Amino acid sequence: MDFTLDDDQRAFASSVKELLADRFATATRAAYEDADGDGHPDKLWDAMGQQGWLAVTVPEQFGGLGLGLVDAQIVARGLGSAAIPGPWLDSTLAVEAIRLAGGESQHQTWLPGLGSGETVGTHALDQHVRIDGGVAAGRLVRVGYAQIADVLIVADATGAIGVVDLHGAGVSITAQRQYDLSTRLAVVELDGAPVTLLARASSDVLADLVQRATVLAAADLAAIARASVARTVEYDSQRVQFGRPVGSFQALKHELANLHVAVTMAEEAVLYAAHAIDAGLPDAALAVAVAKSKASATAKLASAAMIQFHGGIGFTWEHDAHFYFKRAKRLGAAFGDAEFHRERIVQLLMDGDA
Repeated sequence: MDFTLDDDQRAFASSVKELLADRFATATRAAYEDADGDGHPDKLWDAMGQQGWLAVTVPEQFGGLGLGLVDAQIVARGLGSAAIPGPWLDSTLAVEAIRLAGGESQHQTWLPGLGSGETVGTHALDQHVRIDGGVAAGRLVRVGYAQIADVLIVADATGAIGVVDLHGAGVSITAQRQYDLSTRLAVVELDGAPVTLLARASSDVLADLVQRATVLAAADLAAIARASVARTVEYDSQRVQFGRPVGSFQALKHELANLHVAVTMAEEAVLYAAHAIDAGLPDAALAVAVAKSKASATAKLASAAMIQFHGGIGFTWEHDAHFYFKRAKRLGAAFGDAEFHRERIVQLLMDGDA
């Protein structure tokens, strides 16, 4: 089975990385230095809208690119490779919820604005609220960029999925402090907040959305791991100790070689998981669990090694290594950590669902 990127997708990946490197290389440090700010890089967001990154999966009739999860994970990797801040992942998952669970009129209402960036979306797909009588109630934690978002996707235990106007009645938002300042998280309290139920929502659609969220988080993690290894190799090829480049020492070479293999496996696992979802393959659930378990574990190892193998400079505020380590720790736990997904792999194989 061939699930490699085609020429257009490889060109897309190159354009994402080049734009971020050329124009937004300092965006993460700026988000850290303005710890009390909203963490929303406005110029980057505008550029994402112009480039179509916010509308990768939005159907063409609503102004989008009409592409799939394989293409969306390309953007996720680009952002992860530089630990870029902003609500791209949160808003993209809001797009996916409305696209998959909404009716035609709901598509028309929300997708054009989300795809252009005029509307910012976020979600709490991994949590439940109470939805009854057209209103939602509940306490949601770790909601990404709720302070600057316009709409919030919520779900209840039955599989109902709805859209809440974050500027409307019955909504209270409180910022949460966190160690990874490449994002902004908040507690959202809903107390009788009006909610518009999506027409085609179901427990199966909700499960599919969580799978998609898991793949995009894994793509970001795989990119963190790749960047950590690449930057470490570059630095240790130049750093000299005892008259030799540090990277020439056998113990270091072996460890970096092992990390390179692990990163490559994580990258391929993520790519296959995205392909399996796009193609509706029967092993999609297993592929997602493999991808997230591998990406979570590898990003943690690679980002920690980046700090260690940079010597004293790697432990300082001035170096970027801690950006990757903190982001890897946060996303590693999102939608299930490595241990959770290893257990899921075993369960799927035992149940014969893989």
